[in-house]
Amino acid sequence: MKINNSPTVLEIDSKAIQHNLRYFKSKLNLETKLLVVIKAFAYGSDSVAIAKILEKKKIDYLAVAYANEGIDLRKAKITLPILVLNPQKENFDLIIDYNLEPNLYNFKTLLSFKKLAENRNLKEYPIHIKINSGMNRLGFKNYDLNKLKNYLKELDHLKIRSIYSHLAASEDPQEKDFTQQQIYDFYQMSDALIDVLNYKPLRHISNTSGIINYPEAQFDMVRLGIGFYGFGNNKSETKNLKNVCNLKTKISQIQTIEKGETVSYNRKFKAEKTSKIAVIPIGYADGINRALGNGKGYVTINDQKAPIVGTICMDIIMVDVTNIECKEGDDVIFFNNQEHILDFAKNTNTIPYEILTSISQRVRRKIL
Repeated sequence: MKINNSPTVLEIDSKAIQHNLRYFKSKLNLETKLLVVIKAFAYGSDSVAIAKILEKKKIDYLAVAYANEGIDLRKAKITLPILVLNPQKENFDLIIDYNLEPNLYNFKTLLSFKKLAENRNLKEYPIHIKINSGMNRLGFKNYDLNKLKNYLKELDHLKIRSIYSHLAASEDPQEKDFTQQQIYDFYQMSDALIDVLNYKPLRHISNTSGIINYPEAQFDMVRLGIGFYGFGNNKSETKNLKNVCNLKTKISQIQTIEKGETVSYNRKFKAEKTSKIAVIPIGYADGINRALGNGKGYVTINDQKAPIVGTICMDIIMVDVTNIECKEGDDVIFFNNQEHILDFAKNTNTIPYEILTSISQRVRRKIL
């Protein structure tokens, strides 16, 4: 068992998780199933801890990006169905061994998994078929359908658990026509595939923004991603949600520097007066983007903002606390609400997803 007594901790708020689940469930029809995406360590938090909460809440499905993420969940005794979004042929045997459900998105993956299922004499092993309705990542396209229908008639050892697609711009009101066309195309394409089956798989296309903006596109199931972790597709929706992850640490040392002295690598910060500088044990190896240095980012100490000064180091940042009453050992908040995370995303020209998923696995996790 690894011991981690670092003062730097990512707190995961289980009450916030439950609040966000209730909020999105309130938007769903009673019969609509819910899949929660917990890839990338559950968006940088703790996939096993999150999965255990979701299992208790009787969520219908989980989704991960790669087989190893699903295997970790199975080893932690998670029994919920798990969709592997990018299964990769070399992991097909492991996927079967750990009862994971692969997304099959082209003829190569479909035929490879079909052959393996036959060799292992599987019976109705669950698979998922991905349709490319306009995202142009993984998935069968419209011109594949006739050939695909013929293959689907011969899946004696497999059973399609779901047919699904992904919305490319559901958060963007300027792309409403495109999104509605995607939904229509998915409806038509999935209907064509279901026509050759003697059963009805689940259908799903909506992500978080789809749930919010396109309630007519719920089909049989929806996939909840960033919304689960506290972010809607606009400020008003985000206000209805609670922040799940809080990144905190403590002051290691406070330095007094004189006018003209500099701080950190390449002397990017030069004191214009006698200043107090707090040294904080967190850096870019923990997921703090170097672009937040030199005043672009800040931490909160005793309810006051302390700007990051100088260059962010691998394990350390420095902040200006000249006007803040504080001492070594005091709490430092890097973020504990959506506003902080959105600020950092804006200042580094990225999105909240990247801020969250960048938090290193060496940062201690704690469930509240």
